[in-house]
Amino acid sequence: MRLISGTSLVLCGLLLLLQVPCTLGLTPQSRGEGVHVRWGTVGHLCRTRPTDLVFVVDSSRSVRPVEFEKVKVFLSQVIESLDVGPNATRVGVVNYASAVKQEFPLRAHGSKAALLQAVRRIQPLSTGTMTGLAIQFAITKAFGDADGGRARSPDISKVAIVVTDGRPQDSVRDVSARARASGIELFAIGVGRVDKATLRQIASEPQEEHVDYVESYSVIEKLSKKFQEALCVVSDLCATGDHDCEQVCLSSPGSYTCACREGFTLNSDGKTCNVCSGGGGSSATDLVFLIDGSKSVRPENFELVKKFINQIVDTLDVSDKLAQVGLVQYSSSVRQEFPLGRFHTKKDIKAAVRNMSYMEKGTMTGAALKYLIDNSFTVSSGARPGAQKVGIVFTDGRSQDYINDAAKKAKDLGFKMFAVGVGNAVEDELREIASEPVAEHYFYTADFKTINQIGKRLQKKICVEEDPCACESIVKFQTKVEGLLQALTRKLEAVSKRLAVLENRIV
Repeated sequence: MRLISGTSLVLCGLLLLLQVPCTLGLTPQSRGEGVHVRWGTVGHLCRTRPTDLVFVVDSSRSVRPVEFEKVKVFLSQVIESLDVGPNATRVGVVNYASAVKQEFPLRAHGSKAALLQAVRRIQPLSTGTMTGLAIQFAITKAFGDADGGRARSPDISKVAIVVTDGRPQDSVRDVSARARASGIELFAIGVGRVDKATLRQIASEPQEEHVDYVESYSVIEKLSKKFQEALCVVSDLCATGDHDCEQVCLSSPGSYTCACREGFTLNSDGKTCNVCSGGGGSSATDLVFLIDGSKSVRPENFELVKKFINQIVDTLDVSDKLAQVGLVQYSSSVRQEFPLGRFHTKKDIKAAVRNMSYMEKGTMTGAALKYLIDNSFTVSSGARPGAQKVGIVFTDGRSQDYINDAAKKAKDLGFKMFAVGVGNAVEDELREIASEPVAEHYFYTADFKTINQIGKRLQKKICVEEDPCACESIVKFQTKVEGLLQALTRKLEAVSKRLAVLENRIV
């Protein structure tokens, strides 16, 4: 979908020289000489420094049994990423409501398998919410020597992750301060109608790194990646050889990304590389957005969705022979906002997107997918024979109708399907919609305010899948133009200084 032509290169170069932002939507292709970077799968091998980790989990009556199961999934996902052992990371769990129950102490389980089995056995207590009492228990008991807590040392971290969904029935301020003073690093996770002031009273500094909030338990497991990374201390897995990249390994804290040398492109496995073919594929793309306009989206977020669409449109070479764009909105019914080929410029497409009104009803994603198949990609609706067909489905919740048959048919017909989910979107549905490899075609974020980041990832994905080698050429071109621009800026600054000297002499 990221379509490349000589004209677009020249125009982009001119825009850069004029210091007008030019968004190509590309992956950073060159990280050092001779490296062609197409992002691959991230390695999740994690070596943690010796850590005493205690989960302090709210299971009061406001947490329904099905929601508590989601908390257990979150705990298990974090544990899965840890380097568990008596001399590595030890894990304990404190369960609380009106009373506090230690499910298992730090000394209880020396293996990851035993920990995961113990987590599965935890049951909710279903009474009040004594968060302060639970934190006090963590200080005096859970992190104590008798229960497996190790002596305070610069080499051993002590971490407590508090999960709660309501206002506590006791005070947390003083007891949290004592916990932090004793060397315990406190993370606070709030769910739903939690009192956010309480989270801030619990958490360590800096609070933006130690306080998290999710709208419901259905998305709490999305936070597991953050804690996997927060508890990881190995900063260079590439240097230690803990990776399986064929050519180039790019390290980040606790993880890595595979890349390829110049002249190669990364395969879909995210590890191996192929020689660039030069990009001889079709240059025509028909792109249709299927946008959820249900009541749960809310008007202010719908405006963010429109900006997301235009962010993608900005990266396309729109014309009769290159990219065409169509837009469909759905809720309890399906409404075509405009078909493929109606607008021939980015300006007109973006104006039509901005003018789209919000439907504000149900969520019939299955009906929208069927409309895409039966109408949007037909010749009568502007689709072109032989053009690549791409659908981007955006939703924020569970579909109220059956999606499997329509999702399968769209992929069987050769449509390239991307699924974008926000908030309460159901990941199983996103995976059902997405093309293979699924991990590269579906995206999720818990917050509408961060969908622009998904837009950037989609731009990169679209560009790389269309022609990775051509993308590399554009980046080289862009780098050269930016170098010229910097040189020009330096010359202008020198001229300005000379003029200032002359003016001073005249005065």
